[in-house]
Amino acid sequence: GHANLIDAIERTIEFTSPEGKRYQLDEETATLVVRPRGWHLNEKHVLVDGKQVSGSLFDFGLYFFHNARRLLDRGSGPYLYLAKLEGHREARLWNDVFNFAQDRMGIERGTIKATVLIETILAAFEMEEILYELRDHSAGLNAGRWDYIFSLIKKFRHREDFVLPDRIQVTMTVPFMRAYTELLVKTCHARGAHAIGGMAAFIPSRKDEDVTKTALAKVREDKVREATDGFDGTWVAHPDLVPVALEPFDETLGRRANQVERRRDDVTVSARDLLDVHVPDGSITQEGLRNNVNVCIQYLSSWLRGNGAAAILNLMEDAATAEIARSQIWQWIRHGARLSGGPEIDRGLVQGMEQEEADAIRESVGDDVYAESRAKEARDLFAEVALEEEFVEFLTFPAYDHID
Repeated sequence: GHANLIDAIERTIEFTSPEGKRYQLDEETATLVVRPRGWHLNEKHVLVDGKQVSGSLFDFGLYFFHNARRLLDRGSGPYLYLAKLEGHREARLWNDVFNFAQDRMGIERGTIKATVLIETILAAFEMEEILYELRDHSAGLNAGRWDYIFSLIKKFRHREDFVLPDRIQVTMTVPFMRAYTELLVKTCHARGAHAIGGMAAFIPSRKDEDVTKTALAKVREDKVREATDGFDGTWVAHPDLVPVALEPFDETLGRRANQVERRRDDVTVSARDLLDVHVPDGSITQEGLRNNVNVCIQYLSSWLRGNGAAAILNLMEDAATAEIARSQIWQWIRHGARLSGGPEIDRGLVQGMEQEEADAIRESVGDDVYAESRAKEARDLFAEVALEEEFVEFLTFPAYDHID
């Protein structure tokens, strides 16, 4: 990964597929923004005093040491996304690390610019403080949908009033998600920082035009809402979505680079607004449960084979999707939730569904591909992180032990 980053900055990175198709950089490229691992993750291949080093420090340190000067010489800079922060003290730690690294490398303080993903419920209560702690290095805040919902479930997993319906029903327009995103825009713009919208995860299908047409309409609707709410930019998971996302922002911003001047003084958000997770007309369906099971198995299988992002059911899924999927299953079992018009969700019901989904995946890909997919390990991990009595903080904790 770090070698690839160096090659990307040097513009020498390329890839030739087994079919002979060659990939290389265009003359004009996007600005590179690197996301080091969160503070909760370690790097097991490097030990200091017999202990694993922080994955955050390992990723940032290697990237900054090898590439800061390269980037500055090319008119760019070391730009970062910071994930999984839960409060201002973690932001302060990052700021201290940035200052130390810049001083040691003889680079002016404030050269590093970092955007913080607000993807935990605790961070939502400390957005002002996070911006302050990173003040000279802050580029803004970013809304992260799935991880934010996962954090809500995790932090309040023992409370029945935090049981959520199918994750597909927990859209960015439900009240508590609206409160979170509007507060993010207001907080950023009050401090002159950029507010970046959430990820559009859809992957266009060249085999099913109707699916693509419907999905693109939803992506556009989502981006229109973000631009109207005051966001300054947004994320997409696939290059084909760039023009779809750009259009509503161009319509709203015109020739302006951002809309930071929109302070959103009309927004008032209370702690109750952030924590009232009621979803109007929400329900837990068999389809929703089955989708969670399927995504967990497929994603864990992909992760174990070295792919942190996987195309599943026309969506680009990452660990956040698997986290909310498995945590919902754990939550539903724990609180004896019932399927809409059906039985109570228990371990036996989920295990039966998991077997059915595994069989369907095997039939779809064939025995040989299935055998190479590490499906058995993926299913064992699924049982550990979704069906055990004790909640596992992050599924990547046990999964990390399964890779070299």
